[in-house]
Amino acid sequence: MREFRYEQPDPARFYRALAADSVEQLGDYCDLRGARLLDVGGGPGYFRDAFVAAGATYLALDADAGELAGLGEIASGTVIGSGMQLPFADDSVDVCYSSNVLEHVSDPWLMAEEMVRVTRPGGLVYLSYTVWFGPWGGHETAPWHFLGGQRARRRYRRVHGHEPKNRFGESLFAVTTGAGLRWAARQQGAEVVAARPRYNPGWSWWLLRVPVVRELVTWNLALVLRKLPADAS
Repeated sequence: MREFRYEQPDPARFYRALAADSVEQLGDYCDLRGARLLDVGGGPGYFRDAFVAAGATYLALDADAGELAGLGEIASGTVIGSGMQLPFADDSVDVCYSSNVLEHVSDPWLMAEEMVRVTRPGGLVYLSYTVWFGPWGGHETAPWHFLGGQRARRRYRRVHGHEPKNRFGESLFAVTTGAGLRWAARQQGAEVVAARPRYNPGWSWWLLRVPVVRELVTWNLALVLRKLPADAS
C-alpha cells in the first residue's frame, strides 16, 4: 500500500511493485509455469516482465495504444481492443487476469463475463479493482470523490488547470464492493474461489460480510474464480 504514493510521481516504481505483488498473489491459486495468461488492461509492460519471469506465456489487451507503448514499442502478443468484447475465442487461455481496470470500464460486469468466457474449464480468473468508496476510489481526485465524482473532477480541473487523467463518467466509474460480490454470486460460469480485500491484512477480511462498512475499508477487491466445465455451469 505504501507504493500507491508513487503512482503519479514515479509510475515505474509503483507498477513494478504491483506486478510483483500480482505474481505472488496468483501463485496462491495456480502454477504460472507454462500457463497461457491474458492480462486485460495490461498497460506498458511491467506486468509482462513479471509474468514472463514467472514462466507464463503472456498475452495483453488494452484499449489505449499509448498506454501499451509506454515503455517503447508495443510487444508481440499484444492486442488493442475492448475488455467488454474480448477478441479471443471461448476457453482459449489458462489464466485471465485484470488489475485495477474494472473501475475504468463503463460496463464492468460485461467485462467480467467476457473474462470468464475466454478462460478454459479449470482455468483461473483473477479480477481486482479499486473500490469507489475506498480512500483511493477517486484516484487522483481523492478524497473529494466522497462528495461526488463530477464535483471532484471539477475541483481538480479548477485547482490544477487541466482535467485529471481519470475522468469520472468517461474513464472512471463508481464500482462498489457490493456490486462485485453480487456479480460473483449470480454468475454461473465459474466457481468462486476467493473474494478478498487485496491489500488489507487477513484478520480484517471478515468485514466483507458487513454492508456499508465493507465499502469504506476495502481499498481494492480481488475476486478469484475457477471456470466450470460447460455441463456444470
